[in-house]
Amino acid sequence: MRSLEMPPEWLLPDWPVPVGVRAVCTTRAGGVSSGSYEGLNLGLHVGDVPVDVLRNRKALRDAIGVRPVFLQQVHGTDVLALDPQGAGTPDGTVADACIATAPGVACTIMVADCLPVLFADASGTRVAAAHAGWRGLAAGVLERTLDQLDAESPVVWLGPCIGPNAFEVGDDVRAAFAKLSPEAADCFRASGEPGKWWADLPALARQRLRAAGVRAIHGNDGSDAWCTVRSPLRLFSHRRDGVSGRFAACVWLDGSFRSRSG
Repeated sequence: MRSLEMPPEWLLPDWPVPVGVRAVCTTRAGGVSSGSYEGLNLGLHVGDVPVDVLRNRKALRDAIGVRPVFLQQVHGTDVLALDPQGAGTPDGTVADACIATAPGVACTIMVADCLPVLFADASGTRVAAAHAGWRGLAAGVLERTLDQLDAESPVVWLGPCIGPNAFEVGDDVRAAFAKLSPEAADCFRASGEPGKWWADLPALARQRLRAAGVRAIHGNDGSDAWCTVRSPLRLFSHRRDGVSGRFAACVWLDGSFRSRSG
């Protein structure tokens, strides 16, 4: 199988997927952006120099060997089926999740504090990625992605996000999840400020996934090692910095493996 040429600081998900499924989560390492965006900023919408972002995106594409498709994420629940030839799925297409059923493109989610979620089916023929901020999570973006993925035994990986010791939210956020499940109360701790709570975003995602029947959930366990806010040298964080770049989690099907195994 072709080995990926990427910075060693990038994260390779540790999850039990078929060998034809490939995935990576970038960090700040390996890019040309400077200032508040220093490193591998992949977001064209955050005020960085466009030519630098395009160079960063090319570096990602060169590293993984397929085209990463960059969505316009709007905290919604739309799930996009990617065109493996690329022509039918231009960058900037509005969606908060995407699915690939053939090699050639990578399902790609950009984040700075929200939770990137990667999916694969046990047969290694379908992969997906979803953008799970609290709004999309409460609205059902993970459930919609699972419905479209249509996998009997999906495997899921949760990437870095703002952690439960840094994500302060209001009563409205807690109420939104309480309407979905009484168990959600366990994912909120009083912050000491009236009407404010520390929210555990990865724990909320695990609850939603388990309720949808997913049993194989890997990655982010809510510890500080996964927290974007606590990792200024490694990860971008909008909550921490205000002006920030974006890193990305990608999952794709390895065409070179398929050609040899088929």
